[in-house]
Amino acid sequence: MNTSALRRTLQTAAATGGAAALLLAVAGGASAHVGVTPDKTDANSYALLTFGIPHGCDTSSTTKVAITLPQELNDAQPTVNPNWTVEKVTEQLAEPKKLPDGTSITKRTSQIVYTAKAPLAHELRDALVLSVKLPDAAGSTLYFPTLQSCETGQTDWSEIAKDGQDPHALKAPAPSITVTPAAGAGHSEAATASDSHSSAASTAEALVTDSGADARSWAGLAAGIGGLVLGGVAFFRSGARSKTSADPAAK
Repeated sequence: MNTSALRRTLQTAAATGGAAALLLAVAGGASAHVGVTPDKTDANSYALLTFGIPHGCDTSSTTKVAITLPQELNDAQPTVNPNWTVEKVTEQLAEPKKLPDGTSITKRTSQIVYTAKAPLAHELRDALVLSVKLPDAAGSTLYFPTLQSCETGQTDWSEIAKDGQDPHALKAPAPSITVTPAAGAGHSEAATASDSHSSAASTAEALVTDSGADARSWAGLAAGIGGLVLGGVAFFRSGARSKTSADPAAK
């Protein structure tokens, strides 16, 4: 095998290996924070928000998760999780708030608090799901500061990036979603609401949504490693062909 061919093969294998290492780092980092995954982000639609609890506080087991709703939301319907009890915390508004349908409210749900029936071990993960009506505010970002309490210590996931600051540099970022433009005129809002509030469908969809990011990360990692293996196979095949050509007995 000539020197230039060997160099190209080694460069390809190194690049593939580097990509695989990067994918592994991303897969690990993606599950490092308490975050939220929406099943949809259309303005003025009903959405399921899945909050992933990937670990405890340092090595301590999680006992409670308190999710604070942004001011743009008036209420949230928590999905039942058999491992947790749940309560809705309400707050009195300073003044009545007028709703799009013309009615007014004097109270809103400010927080959803999940309490573990048994502490969630540090090495285990769980998913907590809320159904919400997103505001008619395309382009806005909704933040959900989340306080994770453990048998020892707490982690306050409430940091919000300032202008010009890289949100990925935050140590404990608040879970957030960005509202996108509403779906087309043919979209059935009633059907969306019905789907979002069906308990059986909600639970199944939430679990799939929660695991989707991890599945995509690991699929990408598998593809990267597969490329590395193919690069190695190509290298050895190339060497074998060169050896055959140079061996007089093979002619």
